[in-house]
Order: sequence, then structure tokens, then C-alpha cells
Amino acid sequence: MTAVNVYQQRPTTGAKAESSLHHADLASLVGKGRKNAGVTVREKKLLGHLTLRGDGHDPAFAAGVHKALGLELPGALTVVIKGETSLQWLGPDEWLLVVPTGEEFAAEQKLREALGDLHIQIVNVSGGQQILELSGPNVRDVLMKSTSYDVHPSNFPVGKAVGTVFAKSQLVIRHTAEDTWELVIRRSFSDYWWLWLQDAAAEYGLSVQA
Repeated sequence: MTAVNVYQQRPTTGAKAESSLHHADLASLVGKGRKNAGVTVREKKLLGHLTLRGDGHDPAFAAGVHKALGLELPGALTVVIKGETSLQWLGPDEWLLVVPTGEEFAAEQKLREALGDLHIQIVNVSGGQQILELSGPNVRDVLMKSTSYDVHPSNFPVGKAVGTVFAKSQLVIRHTAEDTWELVIRRSFSDYWWLWLQDAAAEYGLSVQA
């Protein structure tokens, strides 16, 4: 394990944590709106987000990641998911690891132990981004309004993930199930994207899930 100083960054003193859309009070919107809405949004808040960098061509690196996480190292433009944990390719030597709330410290420790003295970098970016999950029969229609990236099933199958322009800004789109997609967004743009989604999904009906 490297000698880097690894410490718990999530407060353990009872400090109150709030998502970037806390002020929008999405919980109060659950069950309201049009029945059988074409799009359902769920805020996957306060998850642990870590960026991992290393040599993806090194078998020892891939083996260490698998040992620590139980996940295969994903190739270009893909994401692998196991329960509430996911690992996504961001670039030739960079991946995004998302883990359940509060597990980011343990995940980093496991990775550093499994990867030993390999040349790696792990950074906790949990405070800078979050995930919005979109599901329903009309999600693809909303995406077609919002991004120039081709989201046709033949070009964007389940398991694909890309960083792209979305609503004149940038985020990551992940296709996690047949009618389910995730938007990995920057916290500072949360208001903007929430307002955009309300407008873009209006004709299909938008519901909120807890």
C-alpha cells in the first residue's frame, strides 16, 4: 500500500449533509403530477464518487481493481455495475467509481491496498457531483431534445457511458438499463438541469421518485 495520507473526508460528528437539490424539496413532489408519466426522475444523492487513475493496459492494475471492488475494469465508453457500486471509463487511464453513501473511504483503502506500489491516483470528488436517474418510456425522447449525441439503441446500448454536451452544458450520460439512464452532473449546475428536465419532459409527464 502506498504511503499517501488517506483519511475519512465525510464528517462523523453528526453534521447535516444536504444534496445540491435539497432546496427543491423533491420529496414533496413524490406521488404528484401526471399519472403514468413518461419520465421519472430520482435523485441518487450523497453517494461516494472517486476518480481512479492508472495504467489500464497493466494486468496487475486490472487485477488489483477486481480484487478490491469485485468489478472488471471497464473498457472505453462503458460502465459496469454491481448493486449500488459502479465503475465507469472516463479516459484511457481514468475511471469513475461510485459507491454507496459513506463507503468511499473504505473503497479507497481497499484499492490502495490491492494496487500496492503501482503508479496510481485516487481522488474523492464526492462533494462536486451527483447523479440524477431518469427512467420511463420517454427518457430517450428527452435525451434527444437535450444532446446532439446519438442515443439511438444501435449507438447507445445498455452499458454505454459518455461525456457529452447536454442542454448547452456538459455532463456524463450512462445507460444503465433498458428504460433507465443516469446523468452524472456537477453540483453547481443542479438547478439548471432540474429546470431543464422539467421543461423537456413536460409533454410526456414528469414524476419524482423518492
